Amino acid sequence: MASKTLFITGASSGIGEATARAAVAAGWNVGLFARSKDKLEALEADLGSAAMALPGDVTELAEQQKALAALSEQFGSVEAAFANAGTGVDAPGAEDGDPEEWSTLIDINIKGLLYTAKAALPHLKPVKGHMVLTGSAAGRRHISGSVYGASKWFVHGFGGNLAEEMRDWGGRCTVIAPGMVDTPFFSEGKPDKLKPEDVAAAVMHALDSPERAAVQEVFLMPTN
Repeated sequence: MASKTLFITGASSGIGEATARAAVAAGWNVGLFARSKDKLEALEADLGSAAMALPGDVTELAEQQKALAALSEQFGSVEAAFANAGTGVDAPGAEDGDPEEWSTLIDINIKGLLYTAKAALPHLKPVKGHMVLTGSAAGRRHISGSVYGASKWFVHGFGGNLAEEMRDWGGRCTVIAPGMVDTPFFSEGKPDKLKPEDVAAAVMHALDSPERAAVQEVFLMPTN
């Protein structure tokens, strides 16, 4: 069977990098999309011919469209896309929050994710492909004043709506909702929390599910 191809945003570190490694180990090709060209090229070199570095800005629709076109040309088709890029804020809450940080967060966590869906769907539709979105436990509960959490509520709501849209042509959409993960997202390490590899395994579980099974959400929490 021919290899399938997965497009990943936020692929240069953390969950995105771990998912790229897991996907290649499972026989997939991967398109690595992020702003950090050096990190992407190093990861591409490490993963070999199954990986393609695609430097770009998730907040630019045209850059994602160009990257997906190049990925499809390289490997023949794109069967899945993982809208994983995300950011947080340093100043929490509504009263003390920084509107400039909010703007950046909305551009990446909401608009960037929408752009990934819009850019990927034309490639996924002919192959009854799969969208995966990085949600969060923060998008499943209320946290005092959390604008970041609210952005993840959007991901969960949109993910369900996108699943219904994709169902019309046989596609599937999954939201992966982890609790705290030990990634560079945090300024300090979280050694007793989930690892990026745990989230990558959840992504692969959804992608590898049989066609009759639509895994619409995977909610995983650290045991500690």
